Amino acid sequence: MSDQQLETTEINFWGETSEEDYFNLKGIIGSKSFFTSPRGLNLFTRSWLPSSSSPPRGLIFMVHGYGNDVSWTFQSTPIFLAQMGFACFALDIEGHGRSDGVRAYVPSVDLIVDDIISFFNSIKQNPKYHGLPRFLFGESMGGAICLLIHFADPLGFDGAVLVAPMCKISDKVRPKWPIDQFLIMISRFLPTWAIVPTEDLLEKSIKVEEKKPIAKRNPMRYGEKPRLGTVMELLRVTDYLGKKLKDVSIPFIVVHGSADVVTDPEVSRELYEDAKSKDKTLKIYQGMMHSMLFGEPDDNIDIVRKDIVTWLNDRCAGDKTHV
Repeated sequence: MSDQQLETTEINFWGETSEEDYFNLKGIIGSKSFFTSPRGLNLFTRSWLPSSSSPPRGLIFMVHGYGNDVSWTFQSTPIFLAQMGFACFALDIEGHGRSDGVRAYVPSVDLIVDDIISFFNSIKQNPKYHGLPRFLFGESMGGAICLLIHFADPLGFDGAVLVAPMCKISDKVRPKWPIDQFLIMISRFLPTWAIVPTEDLLEKSIKVEEKKPIAKRNPMRYGEKPRLGTVMELLRVTDYLGKKLKDVSIPFIVVHGSADVVTDPEVSRELYEDAKSKDKTLKIYQGMMHSMLFGEPDDNIDIVRKDIVTWLNDRCAGDKTHV
């Protein structure tokens, strides 16, 4: 995409206020660009920075979930974190948002991990960020990708925030054996075929009815049936991760709603119990659903945000006034 495409009139989840004015009202600095990955993909990127002239408290490298992107309601979290003094960075993964690729088609999570690490490393090389704590942040599928990033670059990050992570497909929701075999066979020939039957995840993710239309207005949202190749790749990756939970060594906080039917909170409990990390925290929120940082009542969102920021601040040296 060209710079001109970046500057076209946009709609935003917060209403008619322009992006620049909205960021100014929130007291942060936002920017957007494109990053060319090592395999030549043009990937849309965003940053959300504190407006203060002093260095940020730390760097947060964020990964969105399946069918999502970094320009709609996902932005509410990095905007908040930037207000708390953290510099946040994220990109639309292949096939999502404004990045290259077939919409919502994930042919290889391993290649996506390589793309993301390359982008994150480009940020780390900036001298003004040297010496600052570095954290991963992933929602749903993004949580699974964060764990894969950790395995690929074990010393690259100081901690991880995992929000309702899809680090293993629960037996309660994964396809039964005959369906698995059918999908495997067909996906070899028609990987981009959008045919996998599934319920509307948005309806099952967002608790507040008034927020559902806001999420549905996202012009980049993928609302069709999942593509065969994407489903098979996510099954492969989560099967792999399910066997690797014991090898997770990064400090982490995992937050999950007890009423989440998209990803299983019991799997997050399993991650907490099995991981060899010496510094690990589990928060299960009674009655909360999958979209804890947007789709819940604002009071609930504030609870989760406070827990995340407290955890981050406790792992950053120096001043801890941003709570």
